[in-house]
Order: sequence, then structure tokens, then C-alpha cells
Amino acid sequence: MTIYPFVLHLGPVTFTGYGLMMMAAFLMAGWAIQLELRWRGLNEEYAADIVVAAVIGGLLGAKLWYVVWSRDWEALVHRGGFVWYGGLLGGIAAVLLNGWRVRVPPRYTMEVTAAPLALGYALGRVGCFLVNDDYGLPSTLPWAMKFPDGLPPTTVVNLSRLHATFPPGTNPLDVVAVHPTQVYETVLMFLAFLWLWHLRAHQHRIGWRFGVYLVLAGVERFFIEFVRAKDDRIFGPLSVAQVTSILVALAGVAIMARLRAPGPAEAEIPKRLAAPPQVATV
Repeated sequence: MTIYPFVLHLGPVTFTGYGLMMMAAFLMAGWAIQLELRWRGLNEEYAADIVVAAVIGGLLGAKLWYVVWSRDWEALVHRGGFVWYGGLLGGIAAVLLNGWRVRVPPRYTMEVTAAPLALGYALGRVGCFLVNDDYGLPSTLPWAMKFPDGLPPTTVVNLSRLHATFPPGTNPLDVVAVHPTQVYETVLMFLAFLWLWHLRAHQHRIGWRFGVYLVLAGVERFFIEFVRAKDDRIFGPLSVAQVTSILVALAGVAIMARLRAPGPAEAEIPKRLAAPPQVATV
């Protein structure tokens, strides 16, 4: 199967599949946060606060992470060069900082963003697929895909630079089928979203579900990296993302352990999260 990048031209404006899906990811995650707040009887306007902070912090974090690890300082002014874990950490920092600004305890923010984060990641990986980036190692499976115009194209010479091996004499310009790891991640994290959404009525303390999200996200990314075409395996057989995944999953375990047992009644609902009074109509 051969896949080409999705590009939409509307007059002088060009939209890539990645940009469109990033927008969809933020919008759908924001909608899910709004539904979560509504289900809990809290102020739905806080969803907009979270999304704005996540967009700013996520994009800055994703760009800075890429630049620091690749040392490609020119990427600061280019459209490409974003890394998910940088975006996750930057987004979390910005969202929690905004929560501190409006006096919302971190646990409340963690609780209502757990499932939407998984949904946003799943949609974001669709964007990676549409732009033909973040693919896997060569594969002969029936669903393996070729990306002749990928970032970079899945040619023998490019995949060799990403630690793939080929028989001697293979034409370096041949386009090779690879694991569509973007699709794998979309499916896995959408399933994670469904499970996290199902756990909304859990009996643990507020914030516990965010720990579950971190564990799921860390484990999923750790194993996917084994079939990803990567050039950053600077920790022996492990990539930077895999080491980060381990730390993320451990942080999730720590949060789950700390917030596992039902505690005393939660404190009074923060003012920013209190639902606005209903206006009577006649």
C-alpha cells in the first residue's frame, strides 16, 4: 500500500493533514473536558482555560524538546520539528500554571484532562500519518505501507540512517513498506481514551485517573518504539522516548498509589469550578 501526504489548497492558503488534525485534537480534547466538567456539575468555561494554556505550552514544549535533543536551532523558525513528550510536559506545565493562577487545585485539572489527553494524542497521530511522518521499521505484514513522499521518504538509504538493515546490494533508492506506527498508536490510545472515560465514576481520590493515563501512555509508547524508525537510540537499544516513557509511567504509578484509597470528603469546590447559577426563565 502506498500513501501520499494529505495537502489541501484553498487559494493562497495551504493546509497540511498534520495542521488540520492538530486543530481537531485540541478542539475534541477541549470538548471532552467540557463534557467531563458538565458531568461533574462544574463550570464548563474552565475547559477553554485549559485548551488555551495547552496550545501555548504544548507547542512551545514540543518545539523546544526537538531543538534541544536535535541541536537543530534553525528548527525554531520552521514549521516542522515537534516532539510529543515535549508537548506533553510543556502543556502540563502551562495548564497547571494557569490552574494555579485561577486557584484550581492541580488534582481537579488532572482528573478532568486524563481521558481528553488520550483522545488528543490519538487524533494527533492521525496527523502524523497524513503527513507521512513518524513511521516504523521495514515490514512485510499485509498492512505495511510505503511513504514515497514521507518525512523523509521510506527509501532504503533513509531507513538505513534510522538503524534499519537490508541485504547487501539493495538499491538505496527503493521505496520500502514499513510499519504504520502512527495507526497503531491512534488505535491504542483511542482504546485508552474509552477506558479512561469509562473510569469517570471511580472511587479513588480526584486526580487518580491522571496517573492511569500516564501509565497507559508510557507503556504504549515504550513498546511502539521498538518498531519505530528512530535515530536517537543513545541509551543502548532504547530511544530517548523510551527512557522518557519509563519515567512517565513511574510518575503515573506514584500518582495512582498516592491517590488510590478514598480519602476524606473533598474540599469545597474551587470558585473557578463552581457552576454558574441557573437563571430562571418565565
